[in-house]
Order: sequence, then C-alpha cells, then structure tokens
Amino acid sequence: MSRFEDALRFAVEVHSGMTRRTEGIPYVLHPMEVATIAASMTSNDDVLCAALLHDVVEDTPTTMDEVRERFGERVAQLVASETEDKRPELPAVHTWQVRKEESLDALRASDDHDVHVLWLSDKLANMRSFARLHERLGDAMWANFNQKDPRKQAWYYRSIAQALRDLSDTAAWREYDRLTEIVFKDVR
Repeated sequence: MSRFEDALRFAVEVHSGMTRRTEGIPYVLHPMEVATIAASMTSNDDVLCAALLHDVVEDTPTTMDEVRERFGERVAQLVASETEDKRPELPAVHTWQVRKEESLDALRASDDHDVHVLWLSDKLANMRSFARLHERLGDAMWANFNQKDPRKQAWYYRSIAQALRDLSDTAAWREYDRLTEIVFKDVR
C-alpha cells in the first residue's frame, strides 16, 4: 500500500462517524476534496498525504506524534501548519478571533510553498462549501458557525487570499478569490 493510500485509509478511519456540521455529509469528504485540490497544484506525496490528514490532530483524538510516526516528519510539519490551538478548556466562540490571528500570523511568516498549497487547498474547499450554503441560506448561514459575524469571517478569508498571493497564478487561487468575493460581496 502506498503512503497516500495509507493516509486515505487512516483519514477514513479516524473521521468515521463524523459529519460536516453545515452540510451533513461524511466528514472525510472534506479532506478528500482538499487532497484533490492540492493535486491540481502539486504531485508532492507529502503535501497530498498532509491534505488528507490536515484535520486529524485538530478534530480527532489523533496526536501529532502519531502522524509523525506513521507518515513522517515532513507530513507532520505540514499538518501542524494547519492545526490550530483550539484551547479545549474554553468555548470555541470565545477563542475564534485569537485562533484565526495566530493562524494568519503563522501563514504570513511561512515562505514554505507546500504550506501555502495545503492552506489554499483547505480554504478553497471551505469556500466552496460556504458558496453552496450562501446560495441556499444567504447570511443566515453564519448562525451555523462559532463566529456568526460575517464581517469577521470576511476579514479572515480575505486575509488568507492576500497571504497566498504567491499562488495567484493558479486556478485554485483564482477560484478561491472569486468565491470569497461572491460570499462576502455585501460585507465590508
């Protein structure tokens, strides 16, 4: 079995029974979409494995040490670049802003192309989901999220577009930018 296939099986296993809160679909479809988007920009096995595993530490009992032992140091580094300190002792709604600021600071400080590809892949998958929800629910969609203020969501997702401008020559970045403007067109 290839490392990518192992990562896919692992993602299916650890995300088993989980659903995407806003769409009710099996959660594992999100990391699969992230890997598909990443594959449009790179064939790097570490990046593709990390795309499948990018939420396992943040959203399942999996530890970073487990990722490192099973998939290697580079995959663990990439997964870490996408893993927030969720501060589980506090309500997520109270930590949203600081978590996003910390994540953006780390993204802006990184000149690692693979980190940027992984981030863009994840956030484009999120933005596609947002666009579907926005089309169906309009701004009422934000009631489903920890951060219910569309202005703060717009700040975060627009900031990501700016931080990832080095990928602006890719179809993925252009799609992300276009969807961000559609979803947040009335938010300033």
